[in-house]
Amino acid sequence: SQANFEEDSQKQPAIGHWKPLMPSKGNKEEPETGCQDAGGVDETQSTEQLNMSRLRSSSVEIREKGSEFLKEELHKAQKELKLKDKECERLSKVREQLEQELEELTASLFEEAHKMVREANTKQAASEKQLREARGKIDMLQAEVTALKTLVITSTPSSPNRELHPQLQSPSKAGFRKGHGRNKSTSSAVVSAASQNVTPEPVSRECKEVDSILFAEFQAWKESPTLDKSSSFLDRIYREDVGPCLDFTKQELSELVRVAVEQNTLTIEPVASQTLPMVKVSAEECGGPKKCALSGLPRTCKHRIMLGDSGNYYYISPSCRARITAVCNFFTYIRYIQQGLVRQDVELMYWEVMRLRREMSLAKLGFYPSDM
Repeated sequence: SQANFEEDSQKQPAIGHWKPLMPSKGNKEEPETGCQDAGGVDETQSTEQLNMSRLRSSSVEIREKGSEFLKEELHKAQKELKLKDKECERLSKVREQLEQELEELTASLFEEAHKMVREANTKQAASEKQLREARGKIDMLQAEVTALKTLVITSTPSSPNRELHPQLQSPSKAGFRKGHGRNKSTSSAVVSAASQNVTPEPVSRECKEVDSILFAEFQAWKESPTLDKSSSFLDRIYREDVGPCLDFTKQELSELVRVAVEQNTLTIEPVASQTLPMVKVSAEECGGPKKCALSGLPRTCKHRIMLGDSGNYYYISPSCRARITAVCNFFTYIRYIQQGLVRQDVELMYWEVMRLRREMSLAKLGFYPSDM
């Protein structure tokens, strides 16, 4: 056993002097793997840095491209906004032009309507004048026929009328007569009828001259037209025309009529309209067909007025109707001027106002057309 121990001790070296055996194939690769791991870490870090630099460069490129794209979109949007602004301006100009044309058309229509009404009134007055002349001629002819009938009836065989039988007259008187004779009344009627057919002498034209004070007041009012009585133009017309024209015997009713005319709420209608079966007369009626509510005089009233929506009717005489109508015509015209519906020269407007003032003056003096 000692011999075996010695052999074993010879075979195995001492512990302090132990040397590792030759490394195996796997052990040889371990130090190489450690070197390779160190190199791989460096390569990975460089790769990551390269990737980071690439990512940074790509993000910068994306930002630049995005900013360029946004700039292009912004530029396009600005162009579109400019085009839309131009289109809006063009449409606004078209709208303003259309509004101006519509206003001018409305003004021309009102002016044409006013002109047509004036021409119709002129033609109506001329027709009425011709009718009166024709009626006068008819009356004269009827008088002549009546006179001839009287002559024929009064001529009998026992007492013949020497006017109808000129052969019974003395030769001295008969020598001066030619044809059939007539009495003096019929001859004068024929002569007067013949004189009606003679061409009348031309009527002298009316001369006009602008009053400087009145024209200056009208021009000042025309700069800023208003219905306020504080202006010198309307104050004068109220004092000289409107006030006297609407000053009737019944003072309280006159004041109500004046307020209704100023507010444009007065209604005038023929009396014959109430006789229609569909009209219901339930309102209080002042005056009557034979008594004027404004003057209190017994007059034949062909019209009646209503003040606003009160439902109260007042019978008025033709003279009162003419006075109210003249004032209403004046206020209607100055309202047209205030609304810009009258497109005339200032002087033409002035003369139209003067014509309306003359109508008010004639109406307040008692002159009115026969058809009233």
